[in-house]
Amino acid sequence: MSIITQAITSADREARYLNVEELNSIRDFYEGGQNRLRIAAVLSTHERQIVQKGSQTFWERCPVTPSNSGNRTFQASCMRDQGWYVRLVTYAIVVGDIEPIEKSGIKGAKEMYISLGVPLRNLVECMRCLKEAALDLLSLDDVDEVAPYFDYIIQGMKP
Repeated sequence: MSIITQAITSADREARYLNVEELNSIRDFYEGGQNRLRIAAVLSTHERQIVQKGSQTFWERCPVTPSNSGNRTFQASCMRDQGWYVRLVTYAIVVGDIEPIEKSGIKGAKEMYISLGVPLRNLVECMRCLKEAALDLLSLDDVDEVAPYFDYIIQGMKP
C-alpha cells in the first residue's frame, strides 16, 4: 500500500484529518517522484540488456540448468519471464511500494515454477543475477532505491 493510501486509510479509520507527519510523508513521496520515474526509465530502457547480462551471469554460475539446455523455446520463455520481473520492479519503484510485486502473485508464481520442475534455488540465483545487472547501471543512491524490490522477489522465491 502506498504512503498516500496508508495515510488516508489510517486517518479515515480514525475519523480525523491527515496530521503534519502524514502530510510531510506525502510531500516527500511526491518530491521523490521524479527520481523514481528516472530510475524506472533507466531500467525500462535497458531491460533487454539487464536480462541478457543477468542470464549470461546465471548460466556461468549454473551451467547445468533447464534454461541452458539448448532448448531455444524454453530459453526464450525464461528470458521473457525475467523481463517480466524487471518490469514488476519498475512498477514498484514508480509507486514506491511492493504492492505491484505482491499483487502479481509471487506465491502463485513460485508454485507455478515448482509444478514446472524449475529448481527454486536456480530461480533465486537468476533473480540475484538480474539484480546485479540492473544495479550495475545505477548510482549508489539509486541502488538503495532499487535493491529492496529485487530482494523482496528473491525472498519470496526462496525454497
